[in-house]
Amino acid sequence: MGMLKEQGFEIVPDIVDSATLSSLVHILTGSSIQRSRAGMRNALQLEAVRSLALDPSVCDFAKRALGDTAAPFRATLFDKSIQSNWLVVWHQDTALPLVKRIDAPGWGPWSVKEGMICAHAPASALEQILAIRVHLDDSTSENGPLRVLPKTHTGGVLTDDAIHDLSQAINPVECLASAGAILLMKPLLVHASSKAASASRRRVLHIEYAGHKHFPEGLELPA
Repeated sequence: MGMLKEQGFEIVPDIVDSATLSSLVHILTGSSIQRSRAGMRNALQLEAVRSLALDPSVCDFAKRALGDTAAPFRATLFDKSIQSNWLVVWHQDTALPLVKRIDAPGWGPWSVKEGMICAHAPASALEQILAIRVHLDDSTSENGPLRVLPKTHTGGVLTDDAIHDLSQAINPVECLASAGAILLMKPLLVHASSKAASASRRRVLHIEYAGHKHFPEGLELPA
């Protein structure tokens, strides 16, 4: 996992077998959890998603990166296609869900998303987070893949101007992967994605792990 530490991301192929992927897709498609145009926010409520997130084949990557106490706290399904298409500008993932609001230095602005209290977090908290993206479909150059700016995860929480400057100075990398692969990503890594330009669907289960769920300020991630 040296690439994750140095570059801020790493692709590991052939982690989730086709039978598990098919079962997940079936369960996600039939779920009654509220969906948006882009996918589903609260996917960790589904037993099948939680089981995958806790399976050693996936979870052990989080434990190696964050320590043995690492556990999932949020899962989001991204479902991009020609029918449901969007682009994402260069950014960092800095908002975390929290059990309750406590005004503390470095936290905020605050918001409520589908009933969950969220706040933009300081770098000290975000450095304890890892995202593992499970590819339910092949991610290709044509279906709006994740693009990243390598090594940008080490600079803390960046301003919009700083992110723009980095996007002009660093050659982006397309994160192409086959179904069943996982992508490990630090939330402070600057990333983006374009609109899909082909008919092939791109579904990704984005699972977030924390090394611990309690922060010194008294703030707490959901269980």
